[in-house]
Amino acid sequence: MSIFLLAVVGAAMALVVKQTQGESLSWSQLPLAAALFAWALSFFLGCRNRAYVGSGLRTNAALLEVNAGRNNLAGTNPEMIQVARETLHNIFEDQSKKANSCANLQFRLLVCGGILYVAWHILEMYLRTIGA
Repeated sequence: MSIFLLAVVGAAMALVVKQTQGESLSWSQLPLAAALFAWALSFFLGCRNRAYVGSGLRTNAALLEVNAGRNNLAGTNPEMIQVARETLHNIFEDQSKKANSCANLQFRLLVCGGILYVAWHILEMYLRTIGA
């Protein structure tokens, strides 16, 4: 899901850049700037999520190696296997929590940016209406 959200955020940012080409800065574009900021943070968090997921997969693979007795450090020593198992499990849990946190914030910031974008659009329509 995170990869899809990265694509959505990238497309939204590209749309805003395309829509505002040739425009001069004005106070009415503050909601748009806030939307871009939210989307940029969303993109960053999506990238962090991908990094944590990748690390989690590597940690899980190492845990499988330990459980199979094929780890170079733990070998077949039961005490070493238990220590390695607990350590890798804790690392995996930490990576999983961080990945989930990044994914949740990524989605929330995507939605927040969308709301700000719509607010900017409505403000621009209003300003055109009262100026006409």
